Amino acid sequence: MPPEVFSMQMEARVEPLTGSLPAISWRWDPETDILSGAFKGNRKSGGLTGTVELTDAEGSVAVLDVNNGVICGLDVVVWPEVSTLADLHVPAQLTDGRVVLPSRPSRPGVASLEVDTTLSIRTNSTESVFHLRIGPRRTTEVVRVADNFYVEVDQQGGVAGFWMTNVPPFTAFEEEM
Repeated sequence: MPPEVFSMQMEARVEPLTGSLPAISWRWDPETDILSGAFKGNRKSGGLTGTVELTDAEGSVAVLDVNNGVICGLDVVVWPEVSTLADLHVPAQLTDGRVVLPSRPSRPGVASLEVDTTLSIRTNSTESVFHLRIGPRRTTEVVRVADNFYVEVDQQGGVAGFWMTNVPPFTAFEEEM
């Protein structure tokens, strides 16, 4: 069944973290340039279990992994133009928690959603920190959902972006001669 498509803000709510902060490790696929990371969600029920595909008019694609409504991973599949900011770092003021996408009625069997939006990405000079922004720049609350993964939620309760930290260096696939 095809994904449900939305051209709107992706609503979310912040819940307190139960248990210890999950660990996430970022990894590159050297053949495709996809950056991926996920952790096991600990919410027992409620909400979408599947993927949310964020796409923009330029062809950029980022895919969220969602388990029982909790955002628990991200794959940057097709990269928007990347800008470098030497001193890019996660904001110091943050909350530990989990970010939950609200349950909404959907067709039976739907395990993925597609959201049309605008994506932009920045990195630091060593490419160990990436900031993926959804839509325009705005005031956000930064929620640490895993040790190296942060989700931004704006004042209207919309998902506004993601921070990925401790990203390993990209090693391109080298053909053997």
